[in-house]
Amino acid sequence: MNGIAAPIVAYEPSPTQDFLKPRRKVSVVMVVYMTGEALEQSLHCVLADPLVDELVVVDNGSTRIEAARLKGLAERDGRVRLVSGHGNVGFARGANLGANQAQGEVLVFLNPDAFLQPGAIAELVRAIEGRPAPCIVGGRVLNADRTEQRGARRGDITLTSALLSLSHLAQHVPAWRRYEVHWENEAAPDVVAAVPTISGACFCMRREDFATLQGFDEGYFLHVEDVDLCWRVREAGGEVLFQPKAEVIHLGHTSHASPVKVEFHKGVGLARYFRKRAVSVTDRVTAWLLSPLIVCTAVVRPVMWRFRGRAA
Repeated sequence: MNGIAAPIVAYEPSPTQDFLKPRRKVSVVMVVYMTGEALEQSLHCVLADPLVDELVVVDNGSTRIEAARLKGLAERDGRVRLVSGHGNVGFARGANLGANQAQGEVLVFLNPDAFLQPGAIAELVRAIEGRPAPCIVGGRVLNADRTEQRGARRGDITLTSALLSLSHLAQHVPAWRRYEVHWENEAAPDVVAAVPTISGACFCMRREDFATLQGFDEGYFLHVEDVDLCWRVREAGGEVLFQPKAEVIHLGHTSHASPVKVEFHKGVGLARYFRKRAVSVTDRVTAWLLSPLIVCTAVVRPVMWRFRGRAA
């Protein structure tokens, strides 16, 4: 173990929980694309958990060195299944490929720059047992300093709530506070709680629920597919749950991909999501008219980050 996450990676394997014996087989699905140093340590955390029966790594694109390491890991550890050779098909399609290859009855989707903490898998599986279908359970996503990460649990993301939240009007106008979509500054619940939206950095679903919803919408290339999935779970009469005891430390921004490209895909994804949710003719027209603005705003963000950094 070296470098980027040494102070925060959990080294001790989590104890096997009695309530999970006998239990459903658990498969972790991880989509990889130019992740960098964090990948090796993320894989280590997954394989250190005794409740992980299988790790499916979907390689959307890695350096030669990373690809060779992944191949070697799959050859050494029978739990690792490597899916490669398909190119960069985007996260949603890659995750669906991994889910289709997985043998587990419970699927845990994990970002390659996220580090499972001891007991996280057990808590996710504990939370989903006996829940009405469909159900999705998200973990508590933390920053390296163990503060809750932005986006770990969110309100219902609509065009209205997104605009009021982004403009900070939801924070400053009491009558509009219900539209604030970011909840990380609110006290975290002590037990499993229903929320409108959880983070795609770490969550689990039963295989049959994921199949019922036909997995991720592959119309999303990168970002917002998790928001869309939560919305579809709720539309199907299911539950979106937040499990505060399932902790995962997520670094974020470790990919070698261009930030402008990443934010572009995020903007395109948001525009698509708002168009999907539009019901009335007015909503559809508004969503289509605002789509270019949403994409442009997203692309400008990394440019502003760089400018502010230079100014500082």
